[in-house]
Amino acid sequence: MRAPQTERGRLVLLVVLAVVVTLFTATVPLLRDWFDLRVYYGTVNTWVHHGGRIYDYLVPATTYGFTYPPFAALVMLPMAFVGLRTAIVASVLLNLAALAIVLRILAGTEWRRYGWYGWTLAACGLALYEPLRDTFSFGQVNLLLLALVLGDGLLLSTGRSRWAGTGIGLGAAIKLTPALFIGLLLLARRWRAAAVATGVAVAATALAALADPGASRFYWTEALWDTGRVGRLDYVSNQSLQGVLARLGAADPPFWATAVLLVLCVWAWRTRRAVAAGDWTAAFALTGLAACLISPITWVHHLVWLLPSFAVLVRAGHPRVAGALYAVLCTSVVWLWFENASGLDGFLGSNTYAWITLGLLLGLPAGQPRADRPPLTRSASARAPAPRPAAPMMTPVPGQSESSSGAEDAAAATAPVADEDFARSPSSEPTGSTRPAAAKPQSSSARASSYTANPPPS
Repeated sequence: MRAPQTERGRLVLLVVLAVVVTLFTATVPLLRDWFDLRVYYGTVNTWVHHGGRIYDYLVPATTYGFTYPPFAALVMLPMAFVGLRTAIVASVLLNLAALAIVLRILAGTEWRRYGWYGWTLAACGLALYEPLRDTFSFGQVNLLLLALVLGDGLLLSTGRSRWAGTGIGLGAAIKLTPALFIGLLLLARRWRAAAVATGVAVAATALAALADPGASRFYWTEALWDTGRVGRLDYVSNQSLQGVLARLGAADPPFWATAVLLVLCVWAWRTRRAVAAGDWTAAFALTGLAACLISPITWVHHLVWLLPSFAVLVRAGHPRVAGALYAVLCTSVVWLWFENASGLDGFLGSNTYAWITLGLLLGLPAGQPRADRPPLTRSASARAPAPRPAAPMMTPVPGQSESSSGAEDAAAATAPVADEDFARSPSSEPTGSTRPAAAKPQSSSARASSYTANPPPS
């Protein structure tokens, strides 16, 4: 099929797609009624106005409470001074802003080339992506954390690294998943950025301890180690390695520790190659994939961390692979095995998203020489840069990645402009299923033992 060539044809296509997407999201997925946001809202309100303790609060008629580090409650404190509806509107707007930042960073310097037509097509496609649907519908924070982390990646790749690490540190203090990105900074030998990230995370954690010493002591000594507060490991929404093993009945610590060690070895090997080639997009994408796999619990909405991987695939000239994998992640297919994940079909089908994550970690194009990496553009003609003379050999700047030869410097100088943003170096149990509702909701901020898509009235 050929894309419409006229403005009118494009407008008609977009209207049709918008109607299809609207009908799909209104009828097929089960919306989550801002359940996680209600957990956050109830927690900070009880904490501020009624003298309650952060980890004692439970959503009425449920057993679900707050599961993030204490600093997250401190960040969410403004919700205690507004109504729930205002908090919901603020959540939607913040997530939209974070999504815009993520797309802007991943698109690179040629983001304007896509125009209104390209970005509207992207919006329709993103509305179908199950992790994004659940992120908005739950009122989750993962998209905000992704924006913070990629912001640091942009600073590193463009040489403005003075404050690089701040976003990663804040993200790690709010939720533990971004902490692996400090490991990425260490692998890349960005010592200053790693120190900044660690310092910010420690300072934020200390600030929370000053605000509520009892909550901090309870979280770091008890709640952190109790995965039962978050949800069942074998629940089908848990698409981590631990979830795969739990559904197999092999979730013993030695098996899981071995799997985590293997994943970390693959991640370190592939990430070092990406960093050596100045491919920061791929390095950050690989780290997001590894974080999802090694976390004890990775609910479906946590998989917004896969978005950079699709940008890497398209940029590397594999749009069909990216489209196929993305389409699978729009289907809610894992929920077909909600009641029974036994047998070969259950093993393969109930872990579909985990297989995609693992496959991307193993096969994502990474570490391509800079001059060989095609930019994320719409056409071959747009990718062809004007000839330029080879750059002279430059003296490396301490703390920055350096080429191993003058030839590599020349290749970097002639790399396409579109990839400059990342090429140049100087709790939860989400629901999103298509199946009928069950008895109790699971949420990424909730301790849970069963699933439902119908949370109690607020």
